[in-house]
Amino acid sequence: MTDKAHNLSPVLLVISGPAGVGKTTLCERLTERFPDEISRAVTCTTRPPRANEENGRDYFFLSRDEFERGIANGDFLEYARVHTNLYGVRHAQVRDCLNAGKNVLLNLDVQGAATVRKLAQADPFLQKALVSVFIMPKCIDELRCRLAGRGTDAPDEVERRMCVAQTEMCRCDEYDYCIVSGSREEDFAKILEIYESAKARA
Repeated sequence: MTDKAHNLSPVLLVISGPAGVGKTTLCERLTERFPDEISRAVTCTTRPPRANEENGRDYFFLSRDEFERGIANGDFLEYARVHTNLYGVRHAQVRDCLNAGKNVLLNLDVQGAATVRKLAQADPFLQKALVSVFIMPKCIDELRCRLAGRGTDAPDEVERRMCVAQTEMCRCDEYDYCIVSGSREEDFAKILEIYESAKARA
């Protein structure tokens, strides 16, 4: 594909899936594989930074007032409230990258992905760019093992995430593609095939 063709048809790749299914690893591998081709949209959040997190690299850390002003101004492509914090991706960041011919990768929950799809229905440019993928665990028990195996969440938090996961999995048909998770290499090969196919459109 020529650079000109690529610039005329950028890809907005949205990846969703329940916590623990491996979507963050897939996103990291894609951006590492194509550092000059894929731009990862940096999420804004009202939660405080954790150790080693940098503003503008890991997240844009905003005060609640700053975030709520952004909501009022229509700055966000999508946003969600998670526990007591707000998370969202700015319109301008995504559109500026797409307008420059760069492909954009978004790691979103099902609520955020649904918002992006709805916006794309009224925006031919976004609609043409959008490709959505849901990463489905092989079975619910395996997902529980993955979450418990991370050792980062208390048992009650694991169960809360499992309840959320079951709700999210019921919405997999809303996506263009659904990948049933296998090994890390198998999952990456599948997402790579979808990405290459999306680039070859038009």
